[in-house]
Amino acid sequence: MIRLAYLCVDPGVPVFGSKGASVHVQEIIRSWRSLGAEVTVYCTRPGTDIPADLADVPVVVHRIPKGDGAAREQAQAAAAAELAARAIADGATAVYERYSLFSDALARVASALAIPGFLEVNAPLIDEQRIHRSLVDEERALTALQRQVAAASRTVCVSEPVAAWVKERVANEYEAKVLVVPNGVNVDRIRPTAEAAGIPMVVFVGTLKPWHGVETLIRAKAVASTDWALRIVGDGPEGGQLRELAVAHGADVEFTGAVTPELIPAALAGCALAAAPYPEMEDASDQYFSPLKIYEYCAAGLPVVASRVGQVPSIIDDGVTGLLVAPSDPGALAAAIDDLAGAPLARSAMSDAARSLANDHHSWDGVLGRITEGILS
Repeated sequence: MIRLAYLCVDPGVPVFGSKGASVHVQEIIRSWRSLGAEVTVYCTRPGTDIPADLADVPVVVHRIPKGDGAAREQAQAAAAAELAARAIADGATAVYERYSLFSDALARVASALAIPGFLEVNAPLIDEQRIHRSLVDEERALTALQRQVAAASRTVCVSEPVAAWVKERVANEYEAKVLVVPNGVNVDRIRPTAEAAGIPMVVFVGTLKPWHGVETLIRAKAVASTDWALRIVGDGPEGGQLRELAVAHGADVEFTGAVTPELIPAALAGCALAAAPYPEMEDASDQYFSPLKIYEYCAAGLPVVASRVGQVPSIIDDGVTGLLVAPSDPGALAAAIDDLAGAPLARSAMSDAARSLANDHHSWDGVLGRITEGILS
């Protein structure tokens, strides 16, 4: 039996929370358990929204005190060392870590126990921290990344831009261990449902932050020429501003607030199509995300109207599983949604194609299989 030490040292990611990152953590844990692995989680922030099927997962917590600057960075490094020590003492036959700044926990565990290690990189965290927050000791953060990649049996990145970012920062000899594996979806937890009667419901799911483009979606609703309803599932720093925008433009929008991952299937049920209105970025390399929400939309059998940016065109087949539009263009977005809202037969065909795409190519179990292929099998 595999005894897996799952490490998440990032204090911004609650293991049992409602953020997309939390969903990612929980689904990877589920897939490891589906393989028959005995999983123990080592983290700095456990969260409180514990799904019933993960309630029996042992969780070792080392909390990081609130603060900022150098003290915060040193606390993150110390937490990584402490959690690694606990994992080594407990024993494991494999280690998996969600990459976080200043952590070298995977390297410590893999070396001490002589076991395979998998490092999952979701974003260029060093750049994000420097640009959007503050980064005092960048050299230490870079050294930790390099040590982690060197020690890992495989480093998996959610997109080509993230993989390129990693490769630019490690020695050439480790580049071959860097693999791109996009996100996935739980096709058992999220399934298609029949459309609700009445006008078509368009849904958006995600944290309300600028890089999700919800402002464009609300403006699209305001200029739409056909009758469709709009449900926005989630909350975040822009929640108040977006509610004010909807009122100012006379757009009738249902805001559900934050929803736990367990309730996402219910939030998608009865909807007719889904939107992923990612905005245009000054630098295309900033579109490094792997869009979790699009996989969830497809699993729910929802045609997707999405911006033609980043990884999106490699997922959504324009005219088959949804429609692609120019980013940050409310008129184009409204026109695409108008078209599908008035075309139930086209929506039905796209629904079947979207579900097949998710089921056949993007399940989380399939994602984990690609991550571990050739190392554990």
